[in-house]
Parts: sequence; C-alpha cells; structure tokens
Amino acid sequence: MKNHWKKILLLIILTSCLQTSHARQWTLRQCIEYALENNISLRKNQISRQSAAEDVMQSQAALLPSLSLSSSQNVTYRPWPQSGSSTVANGYVQSSVDKVYYNGSYALNTNWTVWNGNRNTNTIKQNKLTEEQAELEAAVTANSIQEQIAQLYVQILYSTEAIEVNKQSLATSKKNEERGQEFLEVGKMSKADLAQLTAQRAQDEYAVVESESNLRNYKRQLKQLLQITDEEDFDIVIPKTTDQMAIEEIPSVSTVYASALETRPEIQSAQLGIKSSELSIKMAKAQYLPTIGLSASAVTNTTSMSSTAWAKQLKTNFDMGAGISVSVPLFDNRQAKTAVNKAQLQKQSYLLDLEDKRTTLYSTIENYWLQAVTNQNKFKAAQTSVLSQQTSYELLSEQFRLGLKNIVELMTGKNNLLAAQQSELQSKYLSILNIHMLKFYQDGELK
Repeated sequence: MKNHWKKILLLIILTSCLQTSHARQWTLRQCIEYALENNISLRKNQISRQSAAEDVMQSQAALLPSLSLSSSQNVTYRPWPQSGSSTVANGYVQSSVDKVYYNGSYALNTNWTVWNGNRNTNTIKQNKLTEEQAELEAAVTANSIQEQIAQLYVQILYSTEAIEVNKQSLATSKKNEERGQEFLEVGKMSKADLAQLTAQRAQDEYAVVESESNLRNYKRQLKQLLQITDEEDFDIVIPKTTDQMAIEEIPSVSTVYASALETRPEIQSAQLGIKSSELSIKMAKAQYLPTIGLSASAVTNTTSMSSTAWAKQLKTNFDMGAGISVSVPLFDNRQAKTAVNKAQLQKQSYLLDLEDKRTTLYSTIENYWLQAVTNQNKFKAAQTSVLSQQTSYELLSEQFRLGLKNIVELMTGKNNLLAAQQSELQSKYLSILNIHMLKFYQDGELK
C-alpha cells in the first residue's frame, strides 16, 4: 500500500513537470497572427470599417423613393356650441348637442429626388472611398503592430543570449575569485586584491540579475501588445540565427522606397483622400444647380360630426395626387461658394498630407538602411574584437596565474572581453532586425 501511494505521488510530480516543460512557446508568426486577431486597436479599426460600410448602404438607399404611412386621430371638446342636431322618431323631434367630437386622417406619401446635380451618386462614391480608407487605416495599424512585435521579439532574443554571456562572465569571475583565495592562502595575493575579485564577481552577478529582469520586461511588453492577461508562462521560440544573417546583402533605399510607394497602406490612404476631396468639390459645385423631385400621396379622413358611416367616409373622402418640384438656387447667402472653396482647401490639405507621408516613409526606410549598414559594420568589427580580446584575456589569465600580471590588468582584460561580446551580440541582432524591416517595407511580409 505504501508503494502504491509513492507511485501516485511520483506520477503527480512527473505530470506537473511535463506541464511546466510544455508551456506554450510563441514563434514570431504566431505572435503576429494572434495580435492581428485580438489587438484592441485593430478591433476598433474593424468597427470603423463596418460603420463606413453602413454609410455606403445608406447613401445607395437614398437613390430610391421614400415611402411613409401616417395617421392622426384628434379629439375636440367644444363646451358652448351654437347649434346641435335634431332627429324625428315616432312623431317626436329629438334634439342633441355634441360637445366632443373627433377627426381622423390617413395618408400615404412618397418622395423621390430625381436629380440634384449628381450629389447623391457622388455621395455613394465618396462613402465607398471612406470605407476603403478605413480598411487601409486598419492595415496601417496592423503594420505598426507587426513592427513593434518584431522589435520586441529581437530584444528578447538578444536579452536571452546576453544572459548567457553574463553567466559565462560570472563563471569566470567565480574561478578568478577562487584562484585569488588560493593565492591569498599561500601569500601571493593581498586581501585588497582579493576584495577586487570579489567585487567583480558581485558585479557580474548583478549583471545577470539585470539582464534577466530586462528579459522579463520585454516579454511583458510583448504580452501587452498581444492583449494577453493570463498568468500562464509566456516564452518565445528561439530561432536559429547565424552570423551570415547579419551580413547578408542590404537592399538599397531607392529600391525599397519605390516598392513601398506602391504597397504601403498609408500612401494609398492619402491618395484616396485626394480622390474623396475631388468628389467633395463636385458635390459643392452641384449646389449651384437645380434640384428636381417627384412626390405623390393618397389621403382620406373621417369625422364624428358626420352621420355617414366610418367606412363610407374613408371611401368618399379619399384623394390621390402627384406633383413635380423644381428648386433653383438664386441667392443662398454664399453657402455654395463657401462649400466649393472649403472643398478645394481640403484637397490642398490632402495633397500636403500625401507629400508628408511620402517624406516620412522615405525617412523611415533610410533610417532602417543606415541602422542596418552601421550595425553590420559594427558586427564585422566586433567579431574581430571578440577574437582578439578572447586571446588577450587567455594570455592575461595565464600570466596572472604565474604572477606576471596584476589584478587590475586581469580585470581590465575581462571587462574588455565582456564589452566586445555584448557589442557583437547587439550589433548582430540589430543588423538582422533592420535588414528584415527593409524587406518588410519592400514586400509587405515580415519573416
């Protein structure tokens, strides 16, 4: 029985370990897909697009005639009537005075705007452009989110490797401290020198803790971007990165910019804004033109003041009519002219907006290109520096062991090696990030 409970306890422990070890790990593509489905900003953009679609359907329905049915029932009280009504029954005359009576009316009306200078059709076109702009704004937000995810993802990758580098540095510091303790015991090192080695070890421990804290913070920011609020362990898949990825060919600014002008949603949205402003000008000018409309109605009414039956009153009081209306603007207190001028000013604003977005796009691409080139060159130099500092530190360590180098020289060599390693890591990942950002602006796909 005792062995039975041990087996159950062991099974529980193993199950718990398996659950911990199988915590979900997110790839870059999974992060992007999840954010595109769940990010609140994108969901708000989707609502805006649906609202714009409703405006399109409403403007299309405005081309059709309107139809309305109305009825009114009124009760009137007249306390002092001048005359009443008389009836003869069985040879007697009976008189009555009605102080309360009611009137009822029933109408069916239709109106149709036949022509208003094409304002109705241009409104449909403009609302369709607004719907397209709403969809493009969603694409702009999606691109921005993808860029943020990629930047955080790379920061997590860099921080993960930085932790390993700091741990290796800490391991070296611990060995140096242990060696210093041995030297102190045989009289080859002073307590002051040993204290410096201990301080170096403590400093490296702090660096490990700090880098682990940075990693947790980047993961927290990525979870926030993905709108994840649960306490489940969050981690990412560590892809295999090679030095070749950091030194691959960098696309030129002109090539990326030419492609981005054709595909980036912010540019397309600004271009649609110009088209929308041109339609606004046409609709404003249409206010100078006549408006032609058709109307028709069917009306009947009843009253209690008549002795005729209610159904017969409906029939005998039934009227039908139709008409045409023409409205010609003569003087509108400058409303049409103001509308035209403001629409033209709006177009100028959209033209400037397009120019500004093109400039911003070029500056962004150029910045990614400069960062890619700079970090690629830094990475190449850092590779050489790491090899040199590694060789130098190994020689310093051996000379220190033999008593040929002092503690200051050893610590300086170790710090130089750590700085070179950190510089190599940082320039490597920044180079990879900026190269992929250029490709993202070129073909619209983030890998």
